[in-house]
Amino acid sequence: MDWLAILLTLKLSSLVCGFLLLIGTPIAYWVTFSGWRWKFLVESVVALPIVLPPTVLGFYILVAIGSQSPIGRVWAAWSGHGLAFTFEGLVIASMLYSLPFAVQPIAVAFSQVDSQLIEASSVLGASRLRTFIRVILPLSINGVITGAVLSFAHTMGEFGVVLMVGGNINGVTRTVSIAIYDQVQSLDYAAANKTALLLLLFSFVVLSIVYGINRKSWAVWPLQR
Repeated sequence: MDWLAILLTLKLSSLVCGFLLLIGTPIAYWVTFSGWRWKFLVESVVALPIVLPPTVLGFYILVAIGSQSPIGRVWAAWSGHGLAFTFEGLVIASMLYSLPFAVQPIAVAFSQVDSQLIEASSVLGASRLRTFIRVILPLSINGVITGAVLSFAHTMGEFGVVLMVGGNINGVTRTVSIAIYDQVQSLDYAAANKTALLLLLFSFVVLSIVYGINRKSWAVWPLQR
């Protein structure tokens, strides 16, 4: 069992999950309550990683953070090293790849909040921030938890984007999915089976948690009534 890869993957997933909650929640709020007629373009950009092949997304992220890109040059000037094939680059790529898995469940939960409650809060003099904290967020907690769990689990199972942006550097960018690939390539099926079984059990537990939290209303695919 490659415990170094497992620990690295857990660290990556935890950071991505935390950052996506901070970034994804405001995006979900804007998508839900904005009246801008062209906001569907933003929704399309957010959802793009769901349908885009991971290798394509990974390639363009690699180009965007490479040494010749503005982002890469700024990072190199600030940190003294490049961004591609580093753990930091892996975090950025994983955030972009898992963004819709955080934003969409939260946006669905926000949209299900009774608009009369929001209007009542506004009439009583509460600011938008206070209304969000005291009314919208508590009523949407299932969706927030679902977004956090799904983004964490999705990051755990990444392969294409991770390989394109991070490569396969032991202790730096070598995640569980890449470790399984290496074990299969070396014909070590016993080790690959153990690692894959661990990932399978983890995924089952994650989905069980999500379904348990949302027994009556599935935040990603609402049940038809």
